[in-house]
Amino acid sequence: MTDKQTPFLSMEHITVRYLDKTLFNTLSWEINKGEQWAITGPSGSGKTALLNSILGKFNIINGSIHYHFYDDWCRTHTITDPWFNYRNLIAMVGHHHTFRNLSNTTTDFYYQQRFNSMDADNSPTVMEYLEITEVPALLQPLRITPLMEKRLIKLSNGETRRVMIARALLQQPQLLILDNPYIGLDVQARRDFSHMINEIISNGATVLLATAPNEIPEHITHVLTLENGAITGKYTRNEFSSMPLPAPSEIALPEMETDRIAALVQNIDHNRFETMVRMEDIHIKYGENTILNGINWTVKPNDKWALLGPNGAGKSTLLSLVNGDNPQAYANKLWLFDRKRGSGESIWDIKKKIGFVSPELHQYFTSRDNCLQVVCSGFSDVIGSTKPATQQQLQIARDWMTVLNITTHETTPFKQVPESAQRLTLLARALVKNPPLLIFDEPCQGLDAQQKLHFKKVIEQLCAHMPVTLIYVTHYEEELPDCVDKFIRLNKGEMV
Repeated sequence: MTDKQTPFLSMEHITVRYLDKTLFNTLSWEINKGEQWAITGPSGSGKTALLNSILGKFNIINGSIHYHFYDDWCRTHTITDPWFNYRNLIAMVGHHHTFRNLSNTTTDFYYQQRFNSMDADNSPTVMEYLEITEVPALLQPLRITPLMEKRLIKLSNGETRRVMIARALLQQPQLLILDNPYIGLDVQARRDFSHMINEIISNGATVLLATAPNEIPEHITHVLTLENGAITGKYTRNEFSSMPLPAPSEIALPEMETDRIAALVQNIDHNRFETMVRMEDIHIKYGENTILNGINWTVKPNDKWALLGPNGAGKSTLLSLVNGDNPQAYANKLWLFDRKRGSGESIWDIKKKIGFVSPELHQYFTSRDNCLQVVCSGFSDVIGSTKPATQQQLQIARDWMTVLNITTHETTPFKQVPESAQRLTLLARALVKNPPLLIFDEPCQGLDAQQKLHFKKVIEQLCAHMPVTLIYVTHYEEELPDCVDKFIRLNKGEMV
């Protein structure tokens, strides 16, 4: 019998339930030794749920999962820990980090903490988190070395994912599970990561990843396709590669939605400001590390800017100045909405003029509210609800949920809807108060091709119906709405 005929992991007619919902019904699938699988499918198809089922996080009410690799491992190793089980041989990198503070008591960091030096010091460094003093060769493609002295809380979204992947690899797992590993990585990091996955596979590890159909590493041998919690296909890589990628159908927003958007934004006066943002020779340092160096930038009403640059270029820090989250704004020449920072305005004066969404904000959004309540929290700029919304606010929130096609999640707890629906809920939250300035920091992370196209169309409709000022950040320039016509690019904290 060859390796390819030897089972590594198998699922036999499993029915999986979570929070009173059936996720899979009599699903069967087998991974053999030597096989490397990618799972692909539209948002909400069940990719993350299937990975979590393999991890043992969900309740399997019928059928069974057999961890053959665990049985093989036990035959060749002596186990003294009575709690040791198959989970000890699996490492998974998911969407969100679970970093703990230095006293190991909490994972509840707050969003602005990364920009406050004193509070950020309660977070371990990357070196402390990885428990290494030198970066081994296996991790070199992740470019971890420059991050070793950095506090975890100060990492950018892309840097955080690279560190999480490094932590998983250091466990030397029998099975490495990666849930959308390319999310948040810049172009070079995606290339490096694909190369690293190929190296990991070449060294004998088994990899299982959920990813987009156009981002499958070269050494992946098989592809599983899912839709609505059901397997729609099992293919060799060659079979899958010969199939045309499913192109998102052309989306024309219904006239009702066009009229709805026009009605929602009709009372905005964007021309009451001469400039939305003005920066003169901005410098930001943390200790000896210069994050931004000599930035000069002016955003005027109706401007549509793309903010571009690799992971760690300084984009998040630049946005933290605009969004009122960074206390170093007071030591710099910065004007927001025609007022110099430090001239008496509060952080809430700034935030009420900005609609903001980012992967980092999503990370710290731990609200137990339902999706409609989360959208309504945008009226008060807080994470989580503070007081009941008015009937007018509820109607506005519902209208934006209709525009973004998430009305079915209105009464569902935010943390129980698919990742893509969570992201669209936060986008609706950013739009409800008709802010003069919209800041979208990688807003399409976690969305499938159809949802990305829908969101792009919505933004273009917004731009057609109102003099919106927009700052848009992405690592995929094809995601930029057509209305974006100005570009600022950062690299190592400087404008290039």
